[in-house]
Amino acid sequence: MKYEVYTDVVALDDLSEFDFISNGKKGPIRKRVAFTATEMDNVYNLVLGDVGEDGEIDDLSVSDNGDRNKVLATVEDIVTSYTDRYPERWILFQGSTESRTRLYRMAIGLHLEELSVRFEICTFVEKQLVPFCKNMEVKGFVIKRKKA
Repeated sequence: MKYEVYTDVVALDDLSEFDFISNGKKGPIRKRVAFTATEMDNVYNLVLGDVGEDGEIDDLSVSDNGDRNKVLATVEDIVTSYTDRYPERWILFQGSTESRTRLYRMAIGLHLEELSVRFEICTFVEKQLVPFCKNMEVKGFVIKRKKA
């Protein structure tokens, strides 16, 4: 993605969590991207959300901080770093709401050619994993780093 990214990203040693600050019209908002194991071998769930006062991720909050593209570009940068370390892992993600999944679909579709250079980008259609195409109706994504 050809957008500015947040550069002050702090990650745990195992890269299971990345924190950064969204700076926008509503002031600084702490964001987190977390990768958690699923029941499937080598498949990890990606969660993005605001970090609450309790230190937990709130993936339903609506920040509306005016920096959506910068946040999404930062997430893409984080996924790149994560898959540099763990290229064999599949990353599963979807929006916490239908509108967020639609936002992710549009962002990926807009940058599909560029993203497809580095990642296999798939979705499920009738329980089958298929390559994602622009404007395809999806419920979520599964991506993996392409072999160099």
